[in-house]
Amino acid sequence: MSHSDSAALVLFSGGQDSTVCLAWALDRFETVETVGFDYGQRHAVELDCRPKVASAIRDGFPDWSGKLGEDHLIDLDFLAAIGDTAMTNDIEIAMGADGLPNTFVPGRNLMFLTVAAALAYRRGLRHIVGGMCETDYSGYPDCRDDTIKAMQVALTLGMDRRFVLHTPLMWIDKAATWALAEQLGGAALTEIVREETHTCYTGDRRTLHEWGYGCGKCPACELRGSGYRRWEAQNS
Repeated sequence: MSHSDSAALVLFSGGQDSTVCLAWALDRFETVETVGFDYGQRHAVELDCRPKVASAIRDGFPDWSGKLGEDHLIDLDFLAAIGDTAMTNDIEIAMGADGLPNTFVPGRNLMFLTVAAALAYRRGLRHIVGGMCETDYSGYPDCRDDTIKAMQVALTLGMDRRFVLHTPLMWIDKAATWALAEQLGGAALTEIVREETHTCYTGDRRTLHEWGYGCGKCPACELRGSGYRRWEAQNS
């Protein structure tokens, strides 16, 4: 397959950020494929959300429905085997001595981008979209802009194929992420994000809060909830 500047591959976890990135890509590219990763995550319920989010987008946005291409789910369970983290084990979420929460999975985003680029290579895709952000985030070093830029160079050199890594959320906070969802798809998209996506690190989908499902206590829930409240306040 030949390279195409009208197509993209989106790292799609089933969470808020990746869903907004999917909408961002559908608004810009003619064909959008998605890739998700099963890495033994504690919140594996997010993988169940992926097809529901995609179906809701197809049903709610006819102009995007025809653009949404093949979905890929890739097993990376070795990440759980080599990492003792609260993201992959049922242990209490806490801050480490290094200043990072113990939800940090070393090398996770680096591996995601490497595998996504390998898939993109085979699919003839140049553009890769991810939800990494260093404005409202947990401090993960593999979410930083410098990391993404370095990965773009490494992947391009290592595969001798020009890749472009897009991170539309990199410099905006969670309130602005909600605003971007509204800008891209109105209330219909923000409701999909609220009701169908999953971001909670503990995998708790028992309670639907104003901002979505989650335990309400983990770092991901706190970021999502506070962002939603700031966005609502700005709209009031």
